[in-house]
Amino acid sequence: MLRSYVAALFALLLVVADVRGQTRPTTQPSTRAHVRIYFIAADEVDWTYVPSRGDQAITGNKDDFANDSASRGALDPNATTYRKATFREYADSSFRSLKPRPADWTHLGILGPLIRAEVGDTIKVVFKNNATRAYSLHPHGVFYRKDSEGFAYLDGTSGADKQDDAVAPGASHTYIWPVPERAGPSEGDGSTAFWLYHSHVNEGRDINAGLIGPIIITRRGMARLNGSPKDVDREFITQFGLFDETLSWYWDWNVARIYGDPRKYERNDTRVQQFHHFYTINGFLEGNGPMLTMRARERVRWYVFANPNEENAWDIHTVHWHGQTAVVAHMRTDMVMLTPMMSAVADMRPDNPGVWLLHCHMPGHFRAGMYTRFTVLSRP
Repeated sequence: MLRSYVAALFALLLVVADVRGQTRPTTQPSTRAHVRIYFIAADEVDWTYVPSRGDQAITGNKDDFANDSASRGALDPNATTYRKATFREYADSSFRSLKPRPADWTHLGILGPLIRAEVGDTIKVVFKNNATRAYSLHPHGVFYRKDSEGFAYLDGTSGADKQDDAVAPGASHTYIWPVPERAGPSEGDGSTAFWLYHSHVNEGRDINAGLIGPIIITRRGMARLNGSPKDVDREFITQFGLFDETLSWYWDWNVARIYGDPRKYERNDTRVQQFHHFYTINGFLEGNGPMLTMRARERVRWYVFANPNEENAWDIHTVHWHGQTAVVAHMRTDMVMLTPMMSAVADMRPDNPGVWLLHCHMPGHFRAGMYTRFTVLSRP
């Protein structure tokens, strides 16, 4: 009897220990874990929403943007270049040389560099603020302690735990983000999870200035050496984002450059607001971004997300792929709805070669130029 009781108690302790081990997210790296180091700066740049000066997807006409009152971005139709702040990756801690963006990722456009990791890794971001005002880095999904959160609020911390909240112009801060199991895909998901990072000193104005980027976390054991998933041939990231230039920190600077006298144009004037809203995909209008190219039957994974924009209640997007279907959350579809800061992962096996449209189905957004093209090549 005593032996049976002891055996039962020992078995119960094993079960409790196993359950605890499964439910408690660990931040400890695995035996094959990496510390993935990124050198990222906030840089002030001139960004052009329509580099070709025309529609590259629907009409092909060079002057469409200037002549279309629904899509042009300013009272001066020639003004499609704005001062913005973007996250850019550098080669090392000297921050002297930009790290070239790989050809497969030029479509990221205005987005910050892709940050990758595998569950069990640790992400280390050395951040330098080259801009003229304070910015930060705030991640979603990954683990962080108070000195790597990137947002100031009444959390009971002080001293070194506050240095990450707002990095002054010219200053640097190192953010450490371990990647536990709960940052990766869940049991029924695919091999990756998608998250965002952005400046959070003033979220709305920082993001409208351009400071937002992607994070992809691969399931433990499913990553190649560069962090990409082994079971995917090609990946695309598309941001369906409203950039409201009247809410950017650089509004006064841009108005002065475009019009000469910023006092004539108030950011709260509804007519001014109308012509400074840009409904973009990765910061491009009317198909002006790089062509998104894949081959038939490749395993293609799309990561789609929307910007936050609390000033615009209609910042909701319905992403639609022409000519193909994808699987999103175990459902076959050709359309995904996104609300502010919402993302989705879509797996596609393209089977219909040709040039196809990718766009937002909201009528006003489509008219404003929120569309681009993708190409499916036949298999050789």
